Amino acid sequence: MNKESNAYTFLFAAVMVIIVGALLAIAATSLKPMQDVNIKNEKMQNILATVGITDITREEAQAKYDEVIQQAFLVNPDGTATEDRDGAFNVDLKNELKKKVTEQKFPLFVANNGGKKFYIIPLRGSGLWDAIWGYISLDEDMNTIKGVVFDHKGETPGLGAEITQAWFQERFINEKIFDANGELVGVTVAKGYTGGDDKEDNKVDAISGATITGDGVTNMFVERLAHYKNFLKNQKSQLALNN
Repeated sequence: MNKESNAYTFLFAAVMVIIVGALLAIAATSLKPMQDVNIKNEKMQNILATVGITDITREEAQAKYDEVIQQAFLVNPDGTATEDRDGAFNVDLKNELKKKVTEQKFPLFVANNGGKKFYIIPLRGSGLWDAIWGYISLDEDMNTIKGVVFDHKGETPGLGAEITQAWFQERFINEKIFDANGELVGVTVAKGYTGGDDKEDNKVDAISGATITGDGVTNMFVERLAHYKNFLKNQKSQLALNN
């Protein structure tokens, strides 16, 4: 074949595309198990971070998770829960939110850290540009926030992306998700907030210039926690009886 011809050029390009595509497919397939392990370990790190365990590597995450997370449940809308450690961990909220609410699964993790029990709930919602997500841990009173972790897919650096920063997430510590009337309201990210260190008003200060992302965090709290309302209230009632 004439190497100077158009046919040779097109054939050569086609062969190269096939070869490169095959090599990329092989690389992706061979790396997928490692990627899956990294995703799993990062998820464990985020769950543990809500109860103050932040000094572990991804390689250490599995052992620490097995030590600290004592139970995991799938919560039902009526407030009952089914223990399912693997099932709860493997729930992908990205896929769950595509389903009807009646078909979704609602995972919850129970941690014991330093002799104290905490309840951890996954969150997912929408920011300005794309998905935002995270985890919230509650003290045994089912009301007081121990810690939160947030992440995002495409928020603006220096603005909405700041939800991943410790200084913002620390604002939620000791905030309440129930109001003074016992209603589940979550926590509002409030623009122009002037409440200072008030931990009883169900509000935190917003990030300057990131109103829509802040609203996304607020809505994420309200929408996700609503599905756990009966469970949380049942646990609060049981705790009151035991005391």
